[in-house]
Amino acid sequence: MTVYFIGAGPGDPELITVKGQRLIRQCPLVLYAGSLVPKEVVLAANPQAETVNTADLSLEEIIARIRAAHAQNRDVARVHTGDPALFGAIGEQMRELEKWKIPYEVVPGVTAAFAGAALLRRELTLPGISQTIILTRHAGKTPMPEGESLPELARHKATLAIYLSVDKLPEIVAELIPHYGADCPVAVLHRVSWPDQDGAVGTLADIADQVAAKGFTRTALILVGRVIQPQGFPPSYLYSAEHAERYRASASFR
Repeated sequence: MTVYFIGAGPGDPELITVKGQRLIRQCPLVLYAGSLVPKEVVLAANPQAETVNTADLSLEEIIARIRAAHAQNRDVARVHTGDPALFGAIGEQMRELEKWKIPYEVVPGVTAAFAGAALLRRELTLPGISQTIILTRHAGKTPMPEGESLPELARHKATLAIYLSVDKLPEIVAELIPHYGADCPVAVLHRVSWPDQDGAVGTLADIADQVAAKGFTRTALILVGRVIQPQGFPPSYLYSAEHAERYRASASFR
């Protein structure tokens, strides 16, 4: 018996790995976060499987169901939105499983930052502009550890992907402008890859007003950085004549 923590992707039911889809079809118990996981993902489960929406269950209740499945030697698909390793709240579940000596595996998924980049048709790392992506959130009910406040991270001027924080957008803008400049491009993407996805693209100077007009208050990703509307950048070394020549030279000795 194994518990599989499966990333269901950001919303499009096709943005799930083949392995994740296979396990959902195979497992006799499917536990899923109903408010965020696309229903089509769960509908792919075996008709004979037990499917449980865990949105209103406590950690103790979820673990109790997993322990019962373990006693019956039934595999469990524990389905999370996006990638389960990023703000997925799987750490405490895995800790409980280890305490009860219940085997588990993690199956990665597509996170919203990369679905957002695809929607924008942008690369989040560009030569001469940004070679670093910081995935983070603004302080809320979960406080930020020392050294990870948004102003401290902003000093790097890297591409930022800010999760779970659109309701704090005016505060975020005020914290970022001193480091990125008021003209820095920003995209706020609501329910990215879902059928009703929407978004706003602007600058730190005007994005808060755009988002307020759209009415986004949750389930939105904030992307910040010059890569969103690049004004020019050098070509990648990967496609340079020098790299091609070196590749051909090394290949000739194989």
